[in-house]
Amino acid sequence: MSAMSTMFKKRLPRVRPAPPVQARHMEYSMLFSADDDAAQPSPYLISVAVNAIQRAQTIALEHLSARLPQPPYYPDIWPGEHYKLLAGLIATLQPKVVIEIGTATGLSALAMKQTLADDAKIVTFDVLDLPTIRASGIVHDEDLSDGRLVIHTDDLTQPAVFSKHDALIQEAGFIFIDAAKDGVMEQTLLDLLRTVSFRVKPLVVFDDIRLWKMLKIWRNVSFPKLDLTSFGHYTGTGLIDWPMTATP
Repeated sequence: MSAMSTMFKKRLPRVRPAPPVQARHMEYSMLFSADDDAAQPSPYLISVAVNAIQRAQTIALEHLSARLPQPPYYPDIWPGEHYKLLAGLIATLQPKVVIEIGTATGLSALAMKQTLADDAKIVTFDVLDLPTIRASGIVHDEDLSDGRLVIHTDDLTQPAVFSKHDALIQEAGFIFIDAAKDGVMEQTLLDLLRTVSFRVKPLVVFDDIRLWKMLKIWRNVSFPKLDLTSFGHYTGTGLIDWPMTATP
């Protein structure tokens, strides 16, 4: 252990200090130097981000906010929430296949579908079954009727399940990971993605990268990456310039 690390460890409080401000929702996080990170942004990521941010400014998601029973109306909050940024990224990249891991209520998938090409589709995965997801009242029948949004009940962290969907994953040009945030599930997904030989170049979007249990996972990503939290989700939004073929 270096002298700097030892000094930091001695100074680190045993009890988390009281928050210096009050807010509706708060999480503990930590700041890190950028020069010694495992990877830096690529010109491609910078270009995609700038274009997506510009597009996000003009995207209206009031119709999705209207489906929420009470505030906060998350789709309209930008920056701070990631819905408009996701829609901006889809508008910029125009992927034919979008994969979302972590359907939840379906709100993110619906935001992305707004700018999805007519001949493209979003396939979203969750361990929750469709009736549970539909019970939130966010996803309506008409959202599924055209076949451009498909909801699967499957756990992609299971190698056998992941392998079952390998052909689909190979075609994905956009992968949004919004999973358990437990420091385990996301790393498992990244390890499995390394085994895929993609047919198109994928952009991987990671939610919640500033949360405590996600810090190490994001820090250790060795492919070109960009922290876009200032224009995405306040809990952290990261873009990864994922290679078509990675070394497991």
